[in-house]
Formats: sequence, structure tokens, C-alpha cells
Amino acid sequence: MVGKRHALEEISVKLAQADNLVAKGKTQREISSALGVSVMTYHRWKKMLKSHQPTMNRGLQETAGRLHSPGDANSEEAIKRLELENAQLRRLVTDALLEKLKYEEELRAHRGAPPRRPDNG
Repeated sequence: MVGKRHALEEISVKLAQADNLVAKGKTQREISSALGVSVMTYHRWKKMLKSHQPTMNRGLQETAGRLHSPGDANSEEAIKRLELENAQLRRLVTDALLEKLKYEEELRAHRGAPPRRPDNG
């Protein structure tokens, strides 16, 4: 049996109804029957809503970022702070990769395998 496909807006309205029912102390079975869907569909929708939250929040942050002028002192400080953090993270990754290569070489030497040729890319 093929089920009905719900639009994203319809899902968000039904999940809002579900939140109201949860606040009233209804069980998941009662909530899903009130929404006209199975319990699994209700769980899938909740999971989908959680996965869509970061993208919604990112869009709000980008919109809020456009409200500030580009020459704002706070944004310049934030950029400098992010550049510093980026440099630190690059160093950490580089150190980790060098350490990994060292361990791989030690392992190959221990096993007697020929050294690996570097990739050309």
C-alpha cells in the first residue's frame, strides 16, 4: 500500500500540533493517530525536522550577518579571530598527518614492506 506524500509545510503544521499534544501529556500512539500517520512516520518527521534545523539556523545567521555593515569593527575582529583559529587548526591537522606518516613508515619498516610512493595529485 502506497501512502500519502505530505508537503514540508503540512509536516511542520502537523509537528506543531504534535508539540501541543505532547504538552498535554498524550502518548506517541495517540499523537500519531491524531495526526493521521503511523508512529514511525511521526518519528521520521521529527528526525527530519532536527536535520533541517541547522540549515534553517544557518540561513538566519547569514541574514543577520547581512544586516551589519562590512566595515563594522566587530566583524573585523571576528574575521581576525577566525583566521587565527583557522591557522591553528591547519597546524594541528598538519602535525597529525606528519605523525600518521611517521607511524606508517615505522609499521612498514617493522613489517619489511617497501615504502609507499606518494600520490601525484
